[in-house]
Amino acid sequence: MQHNDNPIEELVHLYVDGAFSRRELVERVSKYAGGLTAAVAALTSLGVGTAEAQTPGSAGPQVPEGAPGIVTNNVSFAGEGARLLGYLAYPDPLPPAQLPAVIVIHENRGLVDHIKDVTRRVAVAGFVGLGIDLLSRQGGTDQFTDAVQQQQAYARTTQDERRSDMVAALDYLKHLSYVRFDKIGAVGFCAGGGNAWDLALILPELAAAVAFYGTPTPPLEFIDLIQAPVLANYAELDRNLSLRMPDVMTAMLTKQKTFAFRLYQGVGHAFHNDTGPAYNAAAAADAWAQTISWFNKFLRPVTA
Repeated sequence: MQHNDNPIEELVHLYVDGAFSRRELVERVSKYAGGLTAAVAALTSLGVGTAEAQTPGSAGPQVPEGAPGIVTNNVSFAGEGARLLGYLAYPDPLPPAQLPAVIVIHENRGLVDHIKDVTRRVAVAGFVGLGIDLLSRQGGTDQFTDAVQQQQAYARTTQDERRSDMVAALDYLKHLSYVRFDKIGAVGFCAGGGNAWDLALILPELAAAVAFYGTPTPPLEFIDLIQAPVLANYAELDRNLSLRMPDVMTAMLTKQKTFAFRLYQGVGHAFHNDTGPAYNAAAAADAWAQTISWFNKFLRPVTA
């Protein structure tokens, strides 16, 4: 994801992703804008209300740490020139047969608690989930206590490093005794959705991918490289991003790729993130159900 040089827009993006409250957003923007009045004007121009009176949406389908039926562990594994960090979740007890697995790729703040929760949801759905920490080369997400620091750390990562680390995550998963090595997919959100697209471009053995409002979208000239079935979940009101998708759809269809596109009406960027103000329970529930259905279809072994 390209770094945004406008600090107020970056703060708004972090707020939408659930990094801090509306009140804290106003306080942080005030420091850049030169006061409260200027902050309110700047936020209004970006389509962000400043009143605290909005009623938060209903809580999402969180799976708490320690929930029955799954096991979770912080893990580390070898990467190219670095030790990489991750968060592993899988069903308990494990079935006799090997399970398919899903790499969960975070937004541009690192492996935060919300992404760990999504990884647990993957395990509840009967997959082995691995939340990868793409800040591992900088000591891991836990080294950065503030959301802005996390975002800045992500901006320091390179595409080559992220690619290498995601490939290493897949290699780690396929060598686990309880994982079906040829049935590993990936799901990503925002910048992580862009990384899920990118992983599908560079790794023919990826068995399925799901991108939630993934940015950047894949370069059209490279779409022929994609072998994995891809589900793209995007938001109607996230227009700058969603308007790029018709060309992607045309290219995927022209190249006869297995592809599905869902545009959720009346919702904006980060609608699946139930820690942020853009969360929409109905759209999030449907998109997650579609995601699990996609993985069930393409990662489960075909039975007679």
